Amino acid sequence: MEKATFAEGCFWGVEANFQSVPGVISAVSGYTGGKTENPSYEDVCSGRTGHAEAVEVEFDPAKVSYEDLLKVFWTSHDPTTPNRQGPDVGTQYRSAIFFHGPTQEAAARASKEALEKSGKLKRSIVTEIVAVGPFYRAEEYHQKYFAKHGLHGCGI
Repeated sequence: MEKATFAEGCFWGVEANFQSVPGVISAVSGYTGGKTENPSYEDVCSGRTGHAEAVEVEFDPAKVSYEDLLKVFWTSHDPTTPNRQGPDVGTQYRSAIFFHGPTQEAAARASKEALEKSGKLKRSIVTEIVAVGPFYRAEEYHQKYFAKHGLHGCGI
């Protein structure tokens, strides 16, 4: 099994998107990319911790490739909007790929470059591509939020 970590706005929808991908073992909502240890949701929402709402994806590379996960990432949010997705505004909602090693870094950078050159987007991509740091699991009420509440998407 391998891990991948993505941030693309509110983690509820991101988690649901990745959980539905065949070959994904788990998708966990949490916080990464900041400076505060063990932040709470309220801490992250303050914008002072530097964390992004993110999802840590555990996947079986024999069933789904990291490149396939990158395709899900790029197509499930607007990577040209800085610090915002839909109605959610703030640095905690930034677009970011937190890579786990040089192979993932190279794949993420190549996929970003290919998307930029494709002409599919009208604005420049603002997605950060940075090494993963500590990942802090979000509070239990955030895990599998859509499934727990009978929802199918953010409605954005």
